[in-house]
Amino acid sequence: MKRNIAILGSTGSIGTQALDVIRENPDHFDVYALTANENVDLLIRQAREFLPEAVVIANEDKYSLLREALHDLPIKVWAGSESIAQVVQSEPINMVLTAMVGYSGLKPTINAIKAGKAIALANKETLVVAGELITQLAVDYKVPILPVDSEHSAIFQCLNGECSPIEKILLTASGGPFRGYTLEQLEKVTKTEALKHPNWSMGAKVTIDSASLMNKGLEMIEAKWLFDVTPDQIEVVVHPQSIIHSMVQFEDSSIIAQLGLPDMHLPIQYALSYPKRLKSNMERLDFFKLQTMTFEKPDTTLFRNLAFAFEAARVKGNMACIMNAANEMAVAAFLEDKVGFLEMSDIIEKTMSKASFIATPSYEDYVQTDTEARYIAHEFIK
Repeated sequence: MKRNIAILGSTGSIGTQALDVIRENPDHFDVYALTANENVDLLIRQAREFLPEAVVIANEDKYSLLREALHDLPIKVWAGSESIAQVVQSEPINMVLTAMVGYSGLKPTINAIKAGKAIALANKETLVVAGELITQLAVDYKVPILPVDSEHSAIFQCLNGECSPIEKILLTASGGPFRGYTLEQLEKVTKTEALKHPNWSMGAKVTIDSASLMNKGLEMIEAKWLFDVTPDQIEVVVHPQSIIHSMVQFEDSSIIAQLGLPDMHLPIQYALSYPKRLKSNMERLDFFKLQTMTFEKPDTTLFRNLAFAFEAARVKGNMACIMNAANEMAVAAFLEDKVGFLEMSDIIEKTMSKASFIATPSYEDYVQTDTEARYIAHEFIK
């Protein structure tokens, strides 16, 4: 039986690669809904190819253009963030791939869980901001959360069939484009340099996060919630070749790893098809062409964002929500050339110190925290 998939963020890096997977497996998947934030031209092309039941553009100013371009097709056309949060509840949908960037993915994910939809999670900020709320909702509504990030997919695959407790998760990181840089070098790096990831092709925000190691901090918090471990059970290992996507260490000292070439099509396909593995035409890893695999500790003195993430995970409450909001503001400012690379960490640290802490936040508290932290970060940016 085919799975009806809703893709939130279909024009981004994960969304377009998910459509590659669906295109190659027409007997297994149908596209029910596509949503995008700004890229209306690509959304139009996707809609005309995959003929979903509905498309949604978050930017309401582009609604007329989208509606006119698709007027000859029997596709429902909507606009606005509320429409995205509503479309995921459509009865025929089996799975929602949450590939939106940042905090915006939280509400649609909550609605999808409450509607009983399986979640293929590529929006790590959802668990960073409200991990306790999301994981409890998944239990209450008996909804699986299937990780799409390559590292979390690797951990998930390593745990498949295991019933022994996790001793440690070894979360691998490429180290980004500035691995080995000095403080003086980091003070001078540019946006263009930060956007050149050595191994992965990703959207701008995720690429900057990877350069600052914030992405690994967000992934650490995501892993904490996905696999029910403490921050002290997660160790970040810099592995520049990005062949080992992550590892799990067990109480008997065994370590299980998942390996593959750095290609997001594999974890996306695994999440969409789980528990089955579908045949693919992806390039195979050739061990005889591997010259070396190396490992080192991350430098949290220079790359302070990773240390902030561990701090937020240990403090709990709404601290990770504060950190995430400040980071989103800082990255946007860096991409607009308003702040330097190292200043992003200063903004995050100051916002975490100033924003109101709530030990046991509700959903409404997370919404208020996000608003407050963004305002505080904006003031520091000015």
